[in-house]
Amino acid sequence: MGTYLLGIDIGTSACKVAVFERDGHVLAQSNQPYQLYYPHPGWAEQDADEWWGAICTGIREVLERGGIAPQEVAGIGIDGQSWSAIPVDGKGHALSRTPIWMDTRARDICDRIKRDLGFARIYKVAGNDFLPSYTTPKMLWFKEHAPDIYKKTDVFMQSNSYIAFKLTGVKSMDHSQGYGVHFYNMENGALDETLAHEMGLSVDQIPQLFASHEVIGTVRAEAAAQTGLIEGTPVVAGGLDAACGTLGAGVYQPGQTQEQGGQAGGMSICVDHALAHPKLILSPHVVPKLWLLQGGTVGGGGALKWFKQEFGGELSFDELTKLAQPIPAGSDGVIFLPYMAGERSPIWNPDAKGVYYGLGFDKTKGHLVRATLEGVAFSLEHNLRVAAETGAKVGELTAMGGASNSRLWTQIKADVTGKTIHVPASDTATTLGAAILAGVGVGLYESFDQAVKETVVITRTQEPDMERHGEYQKYMEMYLSLGEALAPVFEAKVEHVL
Repeated sequence: MGTYLLGIDIGTSACKVAVFERDGHVLAQSNQPYQLYYPHPGWAEQDADEWWGAICTGIREVLERGGIAPQEVAGIGIDGQSWSAIPVDGKGHALSRTPIWMDTRARDICDRIKRDLGFARIYKVAGNDFLPSYTTPKMLWFKEHAPDIYKKTDVFMQSNSYIAFKLTGVKSMDHSQGYGVHFYNMENGALDETLAHEMGLSVDQIPQLFASHEVIGTVRAEAAAQTGLIEGTPVVAGGLDAACGTLGAGVYQPGQTQEQGGQAGGMSICVDHALAHPKLILSPHVVPKLWLLQGGTVGGGGALKWFKQEFGGELSFDELTKLAQPIPAGSDGVIFLPYMAGERSPIWNPDAKGVYYGLGFDKTKGHLVRATLEGVAFSLEHNLRVAAETGAKVGELTAMGGASNSRLWTQIKADVTGKTIHVPASDTATTLGAAILAGVGVGLYESFDQAVKETVVITRTQEPDMERHGEYQKYMEMYLSLGEALAPVFEAKVEHVL
Protein backbone atom coordinates (compact mmCIF):
# COMPACT_ATOMS: atom_id res chain seq x y z
CA MET A 1 0.00 0.00 0.00
CA GLY A 2 1.17 3.52 -0.76
CA THR A 3 1.80 6.06 1.97
CA TYR A 4 0.39 9.23 0.39
CA LEU A 5 -3.12 10.53 0.99
CA LEU A 6 -5.18 12.60 -1.43
CA GLY A 7 -7.58 15.21 -0.05
CA ILE A 8 -10.23 16.91 -2.18
CA ASP A 9 -12.17 20.01 -1.02
CA ILE A 10 -15.22 21.18 -2.99
CA GLY A 11 -15.45 24.81 -2.00
CA THR A 12 -17.82 27.54 -3.10
CA SER A 13 -15.44 29.35 -5.45
CA ALA A 14 -12.97 26.58 -6.29
CA CYS A 15 -11.91 23.05 -5.54
CA LYS A 16 -8.67 22.35 -3.74
CA VAL A 17 -6.74 19.13 -4.25
CA ALA A 18 -3.72 18.24 -2.11
CA VAL A 19 -1.45 15.25 -1.61
CA PHE A 20 -0.14 14.69 1.91
CA GLU A 21 2.60 12.59 3.39
CA ARG A 22 1.72 10.52 6.44
CA ASP A 23 2.96 13.29 8.77
CA GLY A 24 0.62 15.86 7.21
CA HIS A 25 3.26 17.54 5.07
CA VAL A 26 1.83 18.84 1.80
CA LEU A 27 3.66 17.46 -1.23
CA ALA A 28 1.63 19.33 -3.82
CA GLN A 29 -1.66 21.18 -4.07
CA SER A 30 -3.86 22.69 -6.74
CA ASN A 31 -6.69 25.22 -6.79
CA GLN A 32 -9.17 25.06 -9.67
CA PRO A 33 -11.97 27.66 -9.95
CA TYR A 34 -15.45 27.12 -11.34
CA GLN A 35 -18.59 29.10 -11.99
CA LEU A 36 -21.23 30.26 -9.52
CA TYR A 37 -24.57 31.02 -11.17
CA TYR A 38 -27.21 33.54 -10.05
CA PRO A 39 -30.02 33.02 -12.60
CA HIS A 40 -32.73 34.69 -10.48
CA PRO A 41 -32.88 36.76 -7.28
CA GLY A 42 -32.30 34.48 -4.30
CA TRP A 43 -30.88 31.69 -6.47
CA ALA A 44 -27.29 30.46 -6.23
CA GLU A 45 -26.32 27.40 -8.24
CA GLN A 46 -23.33 25.35 -9.29
CA ASP A 47 -22.81 22.57 -11.81
CA ALA A 48 -21.64 19.34 -10.17
CA ASP A 49 -20.04 18.19 -13.42
CA GLU A 50 -18.01 21.40 -13.48
CA TRP A 51 -16.78 20.40 -10.02
CA TRP A 52 -15.78 17.04 -11.43
CA GLY A 53 -13.92 18.59 -14.37
CA ALA A 54 -12.01 20.91 -12.06
CA ILE A 55 -11.16 18.03 -9.73
CA CYS A 56 -9.86 15.88 -12.58
CA THR A 57 -7.59 18.74 -13.63
CA GLY A 58 -6.49 19.29 -10.03
CA ILE A 59 -5.65 15.65 -9.40
CA ARG A 60 -3.55 15.40 -12.56
CA GLU A 61 -1.78 18.62 -11.62
CA VAL A 62 -0.83 17.56 -8.08
CA LEU A 63 0.39 14.15 -9.21
CA GLU A 64 2.61 15.77 -11.82
CA ARG A 65 3.73 18.68 -9.65
CA GLY A 66 4.59 16.41 -6.74
CA GLY A 67 6.27 13.78 -8.90
CA ILE A 68 3.90 11.23 -7.38
CA ALA A 69 3.31 7.85 -8.96
CA PRO A 70 -0.45 7.18 -8.73
CA GLN A 71 0.13 3.77 -7.14
CA GLU A 72 1.67 5.60 -4.17
CA VAL A 73 -1.74 7.08 -3.23
CA ALA A 74 -3.08 4.93 -0.38
CA GLY A 75 -6.53 6.49 -0.21
CA ILE A 76 -8.74 9.41 -1.18
CA GLY A 77 -10.90 11.57 1.07
CA ILE A 78 -13.39 14.17 -0.15
CA ASP A 79 -15.03 17.04 1.69
CA GLY A 80 -17.59 19.41 0.32
CA GLN A 81 -19.78 22.41 0.89
CA SER A 82 -23.02 21.80 2.73
CA TRP A 83 -26.67 21.57 1.73
CA SER A 84 -26.40 20.55 -1.90
CA ALA A 85 -29.38 18.90 -3.57
CA ILE A 86 -28.02 17.31 -6.73
CA PRO A 87 -30.79 15.41 -8.55
CA VAL A 88 -29.18 12.26 -9.94
CA ASP A 89 -30.98 9.75 -12.16
CA GLY A 90 -30.72 5.96 -12.08
CA LYS A 91 -27.72 6.01 -14.43
CA GLY A 92 -25.85 8.50 -12.26
CA HIS A 93 -26.35 11.60 -14.38
CA ALA A 94 -26.84 14.97 -12.68
CA LEU A 95 -30.13 16.27 -14.06
CA SER A 96 -29.72 19.90 -13.08
CA ARG A 97 -27.40 22.39 -11.51
CA THR A 98 -27.64 22.18 -7.73
CA PRO A 99 -28.84 24.99 -5.49
CA ILE A 100 -25.99 25.58 -3.02
CA TRP A 101 -25.91 26.74 0.58
CA MET A 102 -26.45 30.39 -0.40
CA ASP A 103 -29.68 29.63 -2.28
CA THR A 104 -32.91 30.88 -0.69
CA ARG A 105 -35.50 30.14 -3.41
CA ALA A 106 -37.47 27.78 -1.13
CA ARG A 107 -38.45 30.40 1.45
CA ASP A 108 -42.20 30.04 0.82
CA ILE A 109 -41.92 26.26 1.03
CA CYS A 110 -40.22 26.54 4.40
CA ASP A 111 -42.93 28.81 5.73
CA ARG A 112 -45.63 26.39 4.61
CA ILE A 113 -43.97 23.23 5.94
CA LYS A 114 -43.32 24.80 9.35
CA ARG A 115 -46.88 26.03 9.46
CA ASP A 116 -48.33 22.63 8.47
CA LEU A 117 -46.07 20.36 10.54
CA GLY A 118 -44.98 22.73 13.28
CA PHE A 119 -41.45 23.77 14.13
CA ALA A 120 -41.34 21.45 17.16
CA ARG A 121 -42.14 18.35 15.06
CA ILE A 122 -39.22 18.97 12.72
CA TYR A 123 -36.77 20.24 15.33
CA LYS A 124 -37.27 17.19 17.54
CA VAL A 125 -35.88 14.93 14.80
CA ALA A 126 -33.49 17.22 12.93
CA GLY A 127 -32.12 19.44 15.70
CA ASN A 128 -32.14 22.28 13.15
CA ASP A 129 -34.57 24.87 11.92
CA PHE A 130 -36.33 24.31 8.58
CA LEU A 131 -34.67 26.97 6.45
CA PRO A 132 -34.23 27.45 2.69
CA SER A 133 -30.45 26.98 2.81
CA TYR A 134 -30.83 23.30 3.80
CA THR A 135 -31.21 20.33 1.45
CA THR A 136 -34.78 19.30 2.30
CA PRO A 137 -36.54 22.50 1.12
CA LYS A 138 -34.57 22.29 -2.13
CA MET A 139 -35.80 18.73 -2.69
CA LEU A 140 -39.34 20.00 -2.23
CA TRP A 141 -38.64 22.89 -4.60
CA PHE A 142 -37.70 20.41 -7.34
CA LYS A 143 -40.88 18.46 -6.63
CA GLU A 144 -43.09 21.54 -6.90
CA HIS A 145 -41.32 23.68 -9.50
CA ALA A 146 -39.33 21.22 -11.64
CA PRO A 147 -41.53 18.08 -11.66
CA ASP A 148 -39.94 16.66 -14.82
CA ILE A 149 -36.54 16.63 -13.13
CA TYR A 150 -38.00 15.38 -9.86
CA LYS A 151 -39.71 12.40 -11.52
CA LYS A 152 -36.44 11.31 -13.15
CA THR A 153 -34.45 11.67 -9.92
CA ASP A 154 -33.26 8.46 -8.27
CA VAL A 155 -31.49 10.14 -5.33
CA PHE A 156 -30.44 13.61 -4.22
CA MET A 157 -26.71 13.77 -3.52
CA GLN A 158 -24.33 16.00 -1.60
CA SER A 159 -21.23 17.65 -3.05
CA ASN A 160 -18.69 15.15 -1.72
CA SER A 161 -20.91 12.14 -2.34
CA TYR A 162 -21.35 13.09 -6.00
CA ILE A 163 -17.60 13.25 -6.52
CA ALA A 164 -17.20 9.97 -4.62
CA PHE A 165 -19.78 8.50 -7.01
CA LYS A 166 -17.87 9.79 -10.04
CA LEU A 167 -14.77 8.07 -8.69
CA THR A 168 -16.31 4.78 -7.57
CA GLY A 169 -19.79 4.39 -9.06
CA VAL A 170 -21.22 4.03 -5.52
CA LYS A 171 -24.07 6.30 -4.42
CA SER A 172 -23.62 7.36 -0.81
CA MET A 173 -24.22 9.99 1.82
CA ASP A 174 -22.00 10.35 4.86
CA HIS A 175 -23.45 11.04 8.30
CA SER A 176 -21.85 14.47 8.67
CA GLN A 177 -23.85 15.73 5.67
CA GLY A 178 -27.04 14.13 7.02
CA TYR A 179 -27.95 17.28 8.92
CA GLY A 180 -29.04 18.94 5.69
CA VAL A 181 -31.90 16.44 5.44
CA HIS A 182 -34.51 17.16 8.09
CA PHE A 183 -35.76 13.58 8.34
CA TYR A 184 -32.24 12.50 9.35
CA ASN A 185 -32.49 11.82 13.08
CA MET A 186 -29.68 13.78 14.67
CA GLU A 187 -29.44 11.62 17.77
CA ASN A 188 -29.41 8.11 16.29
CA GLY A 189 -28.23 8.74 12.73
CA ALA A 190 -31.21 7.01 11.07
CA LEU A 191 -33.68 8.28 8.49
CA ASP A 192 -37.17 8.94 9.86
CA GLU A 193 -39.55 7.46 7.31
CA THR A 194 -42.65 8.91 8.95
CA LEU A 195 -41.38 12.50 8.95
CA ALA A 196 -40.19 12.15 5.35
CA HIS A 197 -43.68 11.02 4.35
CA GLU A 198 -45.28 13.94 6.23
CA MET A 199 -43.08 16.30 4.22
CA GLY A 200 -44.08 14.65 0.96
CA LEU A 201 -40.71 13.00 0.43
CA SER A 202 -39.24 9.50 0.78
CA VAL A 203 -36.20 8.09 2.57
CA ASP A 204 -35.47 6.22 -0.69
CA GLN A 205 -34.43 9.56 -2.19
CA ILE A 206 -31.38 9.55 0.08
CA PRO A 207 -28.43 7.26 -0.79
CA GLN A 208 -27.02 4.67 1.60
CA LEU A 209 -25.47 6.20 4.72
CA PHE A 210 -21.79 5.66 5.56
CA ALA A 211 -19.38 6.76 8.27
CA SER A 212 -17.11 9.50 6.92
CA HIS A 213 -13.97 7.35 7.18
CA GLU A 214 -15.63 4.25 5.73
CA VAL A 215 -14.30 2.98 2.40
CA ILE A 216 -17.28 3.01 0.03
CA GLY A 217 -15.46 1.67 -3.03
CA THR A 218 -12.42 2.08 -5.24
CA VAL A 219 -11.53 4.18 -8.26
CA ARG A 220 -13.12 2.66 -11.36
CA ALA A 221 -11.46 2.48 -14.79
CA GLU A 222 -13.30 5.44 -16.34
CA ALA A 223 -12.38 7.74 -13.44
CA ALA A 224 -8.77 6.50 -13.46
CA ALA A 225 -8.48 7.50 -17.12
CA GLN A 226 -9.86 10.98 -16.38
CA THR A 227 -7.83 11.72 -13.26
CA GLY A 228 -4.55 9.89 -13.72
CA LEU A 229 -5.20 7.78 -10.62
CA ILE A 230 -4.95 4.00 -10.77
CA GLU A 231 -7.97 1.77 -10.79
CA GLY A 232 -8.62 0.21 -7.37
CA THR A 233 -7.48 3.15 -5.19
CA PRO A 234 -9.71 3.20 -2.05
CA VAL A 235 -12.16 6.10 -1.61
CA VAL A 236 -13.83 6.93 1.70
CA ALA A 237 -17.23 8.60 2.06
CA GLY A 238 -15.73 11.91 3.18
CA GLY A 239 -17.72 14.65 4.84
CA LEU A 240 -18.89 18.18 5.38
CA ASP A 241 -16.19 20.77 4.65
CA ALA A 242 -16.62 22.50 8.02
CA ALA A 243 -16.32 19.17 9.83
CA CYS A 244 -13.26 18.09 7.85
CA GLY A 245 -11.68 21.48 8.46
CA THR A 246 -12.43 21.06 12.15
CA LEU A 247 -10.66 17.69 12.17
CA GLY A 248 -7.77 19.04 10.10
CA ALA A 249 -7.33 21.85 12.62
CA GLY A 250 -7.00 19.23 15.38
CA VAL A 251 -10.47 19.65 16.88
CA TYR A 252 -11.72 16.14 17.62
CA GLN A 253 -12.43 16.04 21.34
CA PRO A 254 -15.42 17.44 23.31
CA GLY A 255 -14.96 21.09 24.27
CA GLN A 256 -12.50 21.94 21.53
CA THR A 257 -13.65 24.69 19.17
CA GLN A 258 -12.69 25.59 15.63
CA GLU A 259 -12.91 29.14 14.32
CA GLN A 260 -13.61 29.36 10.59
CA GLY A 261 -11.80 31.93 8.46
CA GLY A 262 -12.55 30.88 4.91
CA GLN A 263 -14.89 32.52 2.40
CA ALA A 264 -17.58 32.19 5.07
CA GLY A 265 -17.06 32.56 8.81
CA GLY A 266 -18.28 30.89 11.95
CA MET A 267 -17.31 28.33 14.53
CA SER A 268 -17.71 24.63 15.38
CA ILE A 269 -17.84 23.42 18.98
CA CYS A 270 -17.13 19.72 19.42
CA VAL A 271 -19.69 18.05 21.75
CA ASP A 272 -20.32 14.44 22.79
CA HIS A 273 -24.10 14.56 22.49
CA ALA A 274 -26.63 16.11 20.12
CA LEU A 275 -26.68 19.57 21.73
CA ALA A 276 -28.99 21.74 19.64
CA HIS A 277 -29.99 25.40 19.56
CA PRO A 278 -32.67 26.67 17.16
CA LYS A 279 -30.52 29.61 16.09
CA LEU A 280 -27.42 27.50 15.41
CA ILE A 281 -26.53 24.47 13.28
CA LEU A 282 -26.05 20.95 14.62
CA SER A 283 -24.32 18.26 12.58
CA PRO A 284 -22.55 14.99 13.26
CA HIS A 285 -18.77 15.34 13.28
CA VAL A 286 -16.76 13.29 10.81
CA VAL A 287 -15.36 11.62 13.92
CA PRO A 288 -17.85 8.96 15.11
CA LYS A 289 -19.98 9.58 18.22
CA LEU A 290 -19.28 13.32 18.22
CA TRP A 291 -21.31 16.29 17.02
CA LEU A 292 -20.53 19.86 16.04
CA LEU A 293 -22.59 22.78 17.32
CA GLN A 294 -21.91 25.29 14.59
CA GLY A 295 -22.41 28.91 13.76
CA GLY A 296 -22.17 29.59 10.05
CA THR A 297 -21.97 33.17 8.81
CA VAL A 298 -21.93 34.62 5.31
CA GLY A 299 -19.28 37.23 6.05
CA GLY A 300 -15.89 35.59 6.57
CA GLY A 301 -12.80 36.10 4.46
CA GLY A 302 -15.13 36.83 1.57
CA ALA A 303 -16.01 40.20 3.10
CA LEU A 304 -12.40 41.39 2.94
CA LYS A 305 -12.00 39.83 -0.51
CA TRP A 306 -14.97 41.88 -1.73
CA PHE A 307 -13.56 45.05 -0.17
CA LYS A 308 -10.19 44.45 -1.82
CA GLN A 309 -11.76 43.86 -5.23
CA GLU A 310 -13.94 46.94 -5.10
CA PHE A 311 -11.84 49.45 -3.16
CA GLY A 312 -8.35 48.02 -2.68
CA GLY A 313 -6.91 49.00 -6.03
CA GLU A 314 -3.50 47.40 -6.46
CA LEU A 315 -3.04 46.79 -2.73
CA SER A 316 -2.32 43.24 -1.58
CA PHE A 317 -4.20 41.77 1.37
CA ASP A 318 -1.16 42.43 3.59
CA GLU A 319 -0.92 46.04 2.43
CA LEU A 320 -4.64 46.50 2.93
CA THR A 321 -4.62 45.18 6.49
CA LYS A 322 -1.58 47.34 7.33
CA LEU A 323 -3.86 50.34 6.82
CA ALA A 324 -6.01 48.98 9.65
CA GLN A 325 -3.12 48.43 12.07
CA PRO A 326 -2.92 51.96 13.54
CA ILE A 327 -6.71 52.38 13.81
CA PRO A 328 -7.87 51.91 17.43
CA ALA A 329 -10.11 49.07 18.57
CA GLY A 330 -13.66 49.87 17.54
CA SER A 331 -12.54 51.76 14.42
CA ASP A 332 -13.49 55.10 16.03
CA GLY A 333 -17.14 54.07 15.95
CA VAL A 334 -17.32 52.59 12.44
CA ILE A 335 -19.33 49.36 12.66
CA PHE A 336 -19.63 46.83 9.84
CA LEU A 337 -22.48 44.33 9.56
CA PRO A 338 -21.04 41.55 7.36
CA TYR A 339 -24.38 40.44 5.91
CA MET A 340 -23.14 40.39 2.32
CA ALA A 341 -25.57 37.73 1.06
CA GLY A 342 -28.18 37.83 3.77
CA GLU A 343 -27.04 36.19 6.97
CA ARG A 344 -27.15 32.71 8.40
CA SER A 345 -26.69 32.04 12.10
CA PRO A 346 -27.69 33.30 14.50
CA ILE A 347 -30.09 35.81 12.89
CA TRP A 348 -31.16 33.71 9.85
CA ASN A 349 -32.29 36.65 7.76
CA PRO A 350 -31.93 36.25 3.98
CA ASP A 351 -32.94 39.90 3.56
CA ALA A 352 -30.14 41.25 5.76
CA LYS A 353 -27.70 43.59 4.03
CA GLY A 354 -24.09 44.56 4.57
CA VAL A 355 -23.81 47.91 6.33
CA TYR A 356 -21.06 50.36 7.28
CA TYR A 357 -22.27 52.64 10.08
CA GLY A 358 -20.48 55.62 11.58
CA LEU A 359 -18.85 57.14 8.50
CA GLY A 360 -17.69 60.74 8.49
CA PHE A 361 -15.21 63.00 6.72
CA ASP A 362 -12.63 62.06 9.31
CA LYS A 363 -12.76 58.35 8.41
CA THR A 364 -10.18 56.71 6.17
CA LYS A 365 -9.83 53.56 4.16
CA GLY A 366 -8.01 52.14 7.17
CA HIS A 367 -11.13 52.63 9.28
CA LEU A 368 -13.21 50.72 6.75
CA VAL A 369 -10.70 47.88 6.57
CA ARG A 370 -10.48 47.55 10.33
CA ALA A 371 -14.27 47.75 10.66
CA THR A 372 -14.52 44.90 8.14
CA LEU A 373 -12.15 42.75 10.18
CA GLU A 374 -13.98 43.63 13.39
CA GLY A 375 -17.44 43.03 11.93
CA VAL A 376 -16.49 39.45 11.06
CA ALA A 377 -15.09 39.03 14.58
CA PHE A 378 -18.33 40.40 16.06
CA SER A 379 -20.32 37.83 14.05
CA LEU A 380 -18.12 35.10 15.54
CA GLU A 381 -18.70 36.43 19.06
CA HIS A 382 -22.45 36.62 18.39
CA ASN A 383 -22.51 32.91 17.58
CA LEU A 384 -20.38 32.03 20.61
CA ARG A 385 -22.76 33.94 22.89
CA VAL A 386 -25.75 32.06 21.50
CA ALA A 387 -23.92 28.73 21.87
CA ALA A 388 -23.29 29.52 25.54
CA GLU A 389 -27.08 29.44 26.06
CA THR A 390 -26.96 25.66 25.52
CA GLY A 391 -24.36 25.18 28.24
CA ALA A 392 -21.66 24.40 25.67
CA LYS A 393 -18.24 25.16 27.12
CA VAL A 394 -15.77 26.98 24.90
CA GLY A 395 -12.22 27.43 26.07
CA GLU A 396 -9.57 28.14 23.48
CA LEU A 397 -10.16 28.44 19.73
CA THR A 398 -8.28 26.82 16.86
CA ALA A 399 -8.30 28.91 13.69
CA MET A 400 -8.43 27.66 10.12
CA GLY A 401 -8.84 29.15 6.66
CA GLY A 402 -6.99 31.88 4.83
CA ALA A 403 -7.96 34.59 7.33
CA SER A 404 -5.92 32.83 10.01
CA ASN A 405 -2.77 33.84 8.11
CA SER A 406 -3.41 37.44 9.17
CA ARG A 407 -1.93 38.10 12.60
CA LEU A 408 -3.96 41.31 12.91
CA TRP A 409 -7.27 39.63 12.08
CA THR A 410 -6.53 36.73 14.40
CA GLN A 411 -5.64 39.17 17.19
CA ILE A 412 -8.85 41.11 16.65
CA LYS A 413 -10.84 37.88 16.96
CA ALA A 414 -8.94 36.99 20.14
CA ASP A 415 -9.58 40.44 21.60
CA VAL A 416 -13.27 40.51 20.67
CA THR A 417 -13.99 37.01 22.02
CA GLY A 418 -11.55 37.09 24.93
CA LYS A 419 -10.30 33.66 23.80
CA THR A 420 -6.82 32.33 23.14
CA ILE A 421 -6.47 31.34 19.47
CA HIS A 422 -4.15 28.62 18.17
CA VAL A 423 -3.20 28.58 14.50
CA PRO A 424 -2.13 25.29 12.89
CA ALA A 425 0.73 25.01 10.43
CA SER A 426 -1.10 25.84 7.22
CA ASP A 427 -4.40 26.85 5.71
CA THR A 428 -4.87 23.35 4.26
CA ALA A 429 -6.86 22.16 7.28
CA THR A 430 -9.91 21.17 5.24
CA THR A 431 -8.09 19.03 2.68
CA LEU A 432 -5.97 17.60 5.50
CA GLY A 433 -9.12 16.61 7.36
CA ALA A 434 -10.38 14.80 4.25
CA ALA A 435 -7.01 13.08 3.89
CA ILE A 436 -7.07 12.02 7.55
CA LEU A 437 -10.43 10.35 6.95
CA ALA A 438 -8.84 8.38 4.13
CA GLY A 439 -5.83 7.51 6.28
CA VAL A 440 -8.00 6.16 9.10
CA GLY A 441 -10.25 4.37 6.62
CA VAL A 442 -7.44 2.47 4.91
CA GLY A 443 -5.58 1.75 8.15
CA LEU A 444 -2.64 4.10 7.66
CA TYR A 445 -3.53 5.50 11.09
CA GLU A 446 -4.83 3.32 13.90
CA SER A 447 -7.13 6.04 15.27
CA PHE A 448 -8.18 9.66 14.88
CA ASP A 449 -6.12 10.46 17.96
CA GLN A 450 -2.98 9.10 16.33
CA ALA A 451 -3.75 10.84 13.04
CA VAL A 452 -4.21 14.27 14.61
CA LYS A 453 -1.12 13.96 16.79
CA GLU A 454 1.00 12.99 13.78
CA THR A 455 -0.29 15.60 11.34
CA VAL A 456 -1.49 18.76 13.11
CA VAL A 457 1.17 21.23 14.26
CA ILE A 458 0.39 24.55 15.98
CA THR A 459 2.62 27.29 14.55
CA ARG A 460 1.56 30.20 16.71
CA THR A 461 -0.73 31.13 19.58
CA GLN A 462 -2.27 34.58 20.06
CA GLU A 463 -3.54 35.62 23.47
CA PRO A 464 -6.35 38.16 23.94
CA ASP A 465 -5.57 41.61 25.24
CA MET A 466 -8.17 41.76 28.00
CA GLU A 467 -8.08 45.56 28.17
CA ARG A 468 -9.02 45.71 24.48
CA HIS A 469 -11.55 42.93 25.10
CA GLY A 470 -13.27 45.20 27.60
CA GLU A 471 -13.22 48.07 25.11
CA TYR A 472 -14.71 45.85 22.43
CA GLN A 473 -17.72 45.00 24.60
CA LYS A 474 -19.35 48.39 24.02
CA TYR A 475 -18.78 48.08 20.27
CA MET A 476 -20.22 44.58 20.34
CA GLU A 477 -23.38 46.00 21.87
CA MET A 478 -23.48 48.64 19.12
CA TYR A 479 -23.13 45.85 16.54
CA LEU A 480 -26.04 43.90 18.04
CA SER A 481 -28.23 46.99 18.45
CA LEU A 482 -27.57 48.12 14.90
CA GLY A 483 -28.57 44.71 13.49
CA GLU A 484 -31.78 44.68 15.54
CA ALA A 485 -32.69 48.25 14.61
CA LEU A 486 -32.20 47.62 10.89
CA ALA A 487 -34.09 44.31 10.76
CA PRO A 488 -37.42 45.99 9.78
CA VAL A 489 -35.60 47.99 7.10
CA PHE A 490 -34.00 44.82 5.68
CA GLU A 491 -37.39 43.18 5.35
CA ALA A 492 -39.18 46.19 3.82
CA LYS A 493 -39.58 46.17 0.06
CA VAL A 494 -38.24 49.23 -1.75
CA GLU A 495 -41.62 50.15 -3.18
CA HIS A 496 -43.04 50.19 0.36
CA VAL A 497 -40.29 52.45 1.63
CA LEU A 498 -40.45 55.08 -1.10
